[in-house]
Amino acid sequence: MDKTPKIQRFEGQGGREDLPRESWKVFQIMAEFVEGFERLTPIRPAVSVFGSARVPAEHPYYRLAEEICRLLSDAGFSVISGGGPGVMEAANKGAFAGKSPSIGLNIELPREQKANEYQDVALTFRHFFSRKVMFVKYASAYVVLPGGFGTLDELAEILTLVQTGKTRRIPIILVHAPYWTGLLDWFRTTLCAEGSIGSQDLDLLTVCDEPAQILEAIFDHYGSRCFEPSASEREILLDL
Repeated sequence: MDKTPKIQRFEGQGGREDLPRESWKVFQIMAEFVEGFERLTPIRPAVSVFGSARVPAEHPYYRLAEEICRLLSDAGFSVISGGGPGVMEAANKGAFAGKSPSIGLNIELPREQKANEYQDVALTFRHFFSRKVMFVKYASAYVVLPGGFGTLDELAEILTLVQTGKTRRIPIILVHAPYWTGLLDWFRTTLCAEGSIGSQDLDLLTVCDEPAQILEAIFDHYGSRCFEPSASEREILLDL
């Protein structure tokens, strides 16, 4: 008796009847990209900041993010966050109190995500992938505070894009060394040892503990060059 599992198809559950909705979805996605491009193009240079949505306002990570982003804002960087609570709110709050724009890229979620009130520019996305493009496309640096799956997702995204040459190389800064030590050790002892990444890929990451160190790392990366993408980098970003 053949016990090999077989796919059963049921009429009315997916298939061609869903095609019109799927096709029209393209226009909704297009609208998210067009609005994002139009609203965010003027805000450069910018720094994208990530971290946990779950930390309360009295948490040290919240206060650290607020201090970092006030410093970035006063130095002339627009600050882009996910627009929600926790570290995202702290990032927007610090930037909002500073001299440069505070940007929130909000996402519609069943729970957890609620837009914070510290946003000069607020965009709302239905799709994670279009939101991710906006984080990368306009960023001169990534600052990653402690966070969960969403934070790790954004970190892996920028590492992959830089590693593969699909975006320009920018500073990727991990904040608070004790939080990231285990992950970085695993990168070295497992990913590098297995050949899954090269040892040079670890050079894409910088670890900082103090807000002033973060600003210094960003300026050191660019040296005497402009924060704006070069002509060749703009071509790369067009195909992001």
